[in-house]
Amino acid sequence: MSVSPSLTPTYTLQEHWVEQARKVPSPNFNARPDPDDIGLIVLHNISLPPGQFGGPHIEALFQNRLDHDAHPYFEGLRDLRVSAHFLIRRDGELVQFVACDQRAWHAGASSWRGRDNCNDYALGIELEGCDDQAFDERQYAALKPLLAALIRHYPRLSRDTITGHEHIAPGRKTDPGPCFDWARIGLVMTAGNNH
Repeated sequence: MSVSPSLTPTYTLQEHWVEQARKVPSPNFNARPDPDDIGLIVLHNISLPPGQFGGPHIEALFQNRLDHDAHPYFEGLRDLRVSAHFLIRRDGELVQFVACDQRAWHAGASSWRGRDNCNDYALGIELEGCDDQAFDERQYAALKPLLAALIRHYPRLSRDTITGHEHIAPGRKTDPGPCFDWARIGLVMTAGNNH
């Protein structure tokens, strides 16, 4: 289901899954040290191959089913085991891979406000995109109510606990990148408010 930028979807959670999301379970998760310790949302971007949108490759990567012979770039991903809780496709479709109370493997080596291992306590949201192209209006139309639903459902989350991969892994990661418009979700991001 794609999202019209003029319509605001309503998302609800049941057993840590968003009921309106298309569910594509990933094997790449494990238990959080404390399943009640959900206190951060990390925004990412992803496109496979880089800069190309659509197709099955992101979902295949998160399910360990990527055809590594389908594109030369994919060979470097052969041993990668990654996932995120959510993906928002270019048309605004919301896909969920991992239940929110489980630890998805999206942040890697990371630190937020002096606390390491962000995967332990973060939710990962991937936006289908890249650092050098604008995101689609339909992605913002899906992201804003998703953030609102997550903040309503998990008491340790707030607008102040939303950050980018680039902010928790500076020098290693650059996403969601300079083309992501933080103001569209009501935030102004600086290095000082992320560490």
